[in-house]
Amino acid sequence: MDFLTLAAELRSELVERRRDLHRHPELGYEEFRTAGIVADELNRLGLEVQTGVGKTGVVGILEGAQDGPTVLVRADMDALPILEENTHDYTSTVPGKMHACGHDAHTTIALGVAKLLMAQRDQIKGRIKFVFQPAEEGGGGARAMIADGVLGDPRPDVSVGLHVWADMPVGVIGLTDGSMMAGASLFRVVLTGHGGHGAMPHLTIDPVPVAGLLISALSGVVGRKVDALSGAVLTVTSVRTSSEAYNVIPQSVELRGTFRTFEHEVAQQLEQRIREISTALASAHECRAEIEVNHLTIPVVNDAQVYQRVHKVFTGFGDAVQIQPVRTMASEDVSFLMDDIPGLYFFVGAGNAERGITYGHHHPRFDIDEDVLPLSVALLSSAVAEYILPEGRGGA
Repeated sequence: MDFLTLAAELRSELVERRRDLHRHPELGYEEFRTAGIVADELNRLGLEVQTGVGKTGVVGILEGAQDGPTVLVRADMDALPILEENTHDYTSTVPGKMHACGHDAHTTIALGVAKLLMAQRDQIKGRIKFVFQPAEEGGGGARAMIADGVLGDPRPDVSVGLHVWADMPVGVIGLTDGSMMAGASLFRVVLTGHGGHGAMPHLTIDPVPVAGLLISALSGVVGRKVDALSGAVLTVTSVRTSSEAYNVIPQSVELRGTFRTFEHEVAQQLEQRIREISTALASAHECRAEIEVNHLTIPVVNDAQVYQRVHKVFTGFGDAVQIQPVRTMASEDVSFLMDDIPGLYFFVGAGNAERGITYGHHHPRFDIDEDVLPLSVALLSSAVAEYILPEGRGGA
């Protein structure tokens, strides 16, 4: 089936919808307008629709004519608390909120896939479970939908999803076997001593120099305690004291940071080292350490068998795409869906240096080359078709 041609015919519709969503960004668990648009379109197409999954999530079931596997297609819907600096005619109309990561495109693409494959319903053996997720940007939207039963009845046999990727030009696909996005964790350490006058430090227990020692010690953890081949990063990103006065030794200092890994075991190892080092340093200097660690996401790991099947499908697009492996320390909570269901997540290049579309994700001037929209619809449709259309795979 020529998905490239079919998707190209939807281009103007895809661009119009993406720009409308871009003008009206909504943060995590506030995606009421977006969810309404999604539900209305899925109902119009004839899917079975469920709303309010994970608070603002939407699920649409496309039931085929014959029995077969269930394929989960996931798209995220939320925006970011960023003031947009672009000046095009579809700039955000909501001050301080912006689709700076491409979720407006993801929602648009998944709806395009639903439209293309609904037209093939009589040939489908199985079903497609479209999952439109809220609150991907640190809000735990995937886990909220899982708690509401999104992985049950019908239980998916395989999951697929994509992310438009500004670091690559249109036409390049990032397709990786195994770990391809890191798991993200946050940590917070509060060092408490005994504050006092800056002119009389001998009467205090100063947590500030202890914080400096701790920052230095934590900065060396990855290089000295983690196998260099494992892939990990640990960064202290914030230092705050309980006082801002120049002549006051603060009672406490708070450190915040993040660590990211491609392996769950390494994340557990890093958490243990943070706790051990913080406690030991604090104790050695008569301070008290309070440590909090929050594992926001786990690594995104592509299933080997799913990777092999979809890679073969994408080679059918010929010169229209260039496939290359990509790994990044960025994270995605689609990992929680894929932890339970064999799946594949891939990147589709959305940058264009000639048109000045070069700003990265989460930047106030982030944008995409909208040629990525029909190409992504074609790619994602073909990946799904591999499982539910007997002779429907292939790109061109």
